[in-house]
Amino acid sequence: MARSVLVDTGFLVGLLRKRDERQRWAAIQATTFQPPWLTCEAVLSEAYHLLEEVNVFGISAMLRRGALSVNFKLTTHLDPVLRLIEKYADVPMSLADACLVRMTEILDDPVVLTTDDHFRVYRRHSRQVVPCVLPD
Repeated sequence: MARSVLVDTGFLVGLLRKRDERQRWAAIQATTFQPPWLTCEAVLSEAYHLLEEVNVFGISAMLRRGALSVNFKLTTHLDPVLRLIEKYADVPMSLADACLVRMTEILDDPVVLTTDDHFRVYRRHSRQVVPCVLPD
């Protein structure tokens, strides 16, 4: 089992929005890869934006109880993140995706829970596949 479980926007939205098509997948992943989950502020920004008013409290509750943790500082990793965004400009790569890919480069034994197929294209350390779990 991965030591560093990173979560993307799609996982959080799927987990918290009960009528989301990815809700079952996200719930299964949440029991397989139990918290604490790691993420970045860009993912939180996207998730808060996409969730309806009733669901945003779920993210807040996860942050307050430590089930979801932000342990990435963009300013510390600015150059590598910007290089990733520039490298994958044709995909295109979001800031949240670039931060998560960078996190896989600096954390031990990472896996990303995501619904974004672009993670199959992205590479960490230029050549390595990003370890991720996606819906079928």
